[in-house]
Amino acid sequence: MTAALSAHELIARHRSTLDQALEAIRTRAYWSPHPEHPKAYGENGSLDAAAGKAAFDALLGSRLDLGQPGTDDWVGGETSPYGVDLGVTYPHADLDVLLPAMKAGQRAWRDAGAEQRAVVCLEILKRISDRTHEFAHAVMHTSGQAFMMAFQAGGPHAQDRGLEAVAYAYVEQVRTPDNAEWAKPQGKRDPLAMNKQFTPVPRGIALMIGCNTFPTWNGYPGLFASLATGNAVLVKPHPRAVLPLALTVQVAREVLAETGFDPNLVALAAERPGEGIAKTLALRPEIRIIDYTGSTEFGDWLEANARQAQVYTEKAGVNTVVVHSTSDYKGMLANLAFSLSLYSGQMCTTPQNLLVPREGISTDQGPKSYDEVVADLAQSVDGLLGDDARANALLGAIVNPDVKARLEAAAGLGEVALASREITNPDFPGAVVRTPVIVKLDGAKPDDEAAYMSECFGPVSFAVAVDSAEDAAELLRRTVREKGAMTVGAYTTDPEVEQAVQEVCLEEAAQLSLNLTGGVYVNQTAAFSDFHGSGGNPAASAALCDGAFVANRFRVVEVRRDA
Repeated sequence: MTAALSAHELIARHRSTLDQALEAIRTRAYWSPHPEHPKAYGENGSLDAAAGKAAFDALLGSRLDLGQPGTDDWVGGETSPYGVDLGVTYPHADLDVLLPAMKAGQRAWRDAGAEQRAVVCLEILKRISDRTHEFAHAVMHTSGQAFMMAFQAGGPHAQDRGLEAVAYAYVEQVRTPDNAEWAKPQGKRDPLAMNKQFTPVPRGIALMIGCNTFPTWNGYPGLFASLATGNAVLVKPHPRAVLPLALTVQVAREVLAETGFDPNLVALAAERPGEGIAKTLALRPEIRIIDYTGSTEFGDWLEANARQAQVYTEKAGVNTVVVHSTSDYKGMLANLAFSLSLYSGQMCTTPQNLLVPREGISTDQGPKSYDEVVADLAQSVDGLLGDDARANALLGAIVNPDVKARLEAAAGLGEVALASREITNPDFPGAVVRTPVIVKLDGAKPDDEAAYMSECFGPVSFAVAVDSAEDAAELLRRTVREKGAMTVGAYTTDPEVEQAVQEVCLEEAAQLSLNLTGGVYVNQTAAFSDFHGSGGNPAASAALCDGAFVANRFRVVEVRRDA
């Protein structure tokens, strides 16, 4: 295959970006090569807002032909949570044809080495970045995120997470040198001398199972970690969110072909309605790595049954915030209100349980009772979402009927402190938009425990009354240990309470945010600096992103010879 882009050109183009990424993961300082602001696009080959929207509109009702082998049908059926029928169809694959074709290119990809694989991945990410406006509409109309969130989380933030995975993959692969001269002294005899060669060898074909809510943000880490470590990657999108990942596969295939590699190293596995091919794929012997984001039930099934594969899961948890005391009551309420409202709580990091002492909390505005704290938080959410235009920009749309059903059922679980209300989106009348519900529960009542100890994904939060800070810490520990948590938050001015909560999180491996009152929220993480999940509690078996996330996607094979 003739390369239009040589390795030398790619290294010259992207090596400095890779080096900056390596420095960022070392220092954990803020850095991103992908602009967050929509107006930053439109030059140097990137699409501006109008061109990106036009490119998205041109996709509607089209057939997205990726040129994959083994296509035996065309499938589709995505309908936007905003009420738009996308009408895009995708290739359906005969796996017995596609999987062997994917394996065929792995030798050349393996032999290319860590640096060349990394810069090819960076070229893929650069071309995706140039189409950020187009991808933003694709993410918005498959996930239900509001446009600005889809633009940022589905665009630059997802691209950052992909680049972060490439950087970690590169570090782990170059930890061992390519060659070594080995000599062992033998006294008066000649030393034993050997030449040793070390090659990172991929495990095989990686399966990336995408999610509905964050198809690119959650999908890119596994996709690029596997590709950068030499594996072919089969992308199996969620049936309601195919388009963003199909476009990703399209770009990856183009870049691989232009750089002289087999485009079948990356392929799409779209499915017919109700086909459910994830289980079939997960058990195929060719599949050696699986990345999955979604329900605990299926994540547990993968871990138990896909024994031939290295499985990385991000499942579900019960995220908890301990509210003990604060020196900025207004800031605390505003921060929590935003965290509960963003994307209608349809984030794996959104707080669910707010543990508040039944005797109340101390604040810079004086003592506040449990009832006052909950009422003030409800008022803060109401104030944030009081304007329908702003509410639509924050809430987005409910992604599926199950979320709506959980929201409606939550009102029957306890005393409602904040009722959910319906909001109309004038641009998309078919969108289902709902404000959050806050329900008061008692941590001492067994009947209430069934509610707050279960994940209720969506815009549902429980204000759980507890007897003391000690009880809050113990309930936090039990929740993380039994149910898992992607995030934990705490508000306290007491060093002993802070230490107790921190110790729980260290022992139970949960990521902790303390006293957030500004523009950083518990349900947001920054690539290159923050870890998303820990891999140490039931919510996830992996962290995005650390060395453990990439190191077992390849093995080092040694060839040694007498010198």
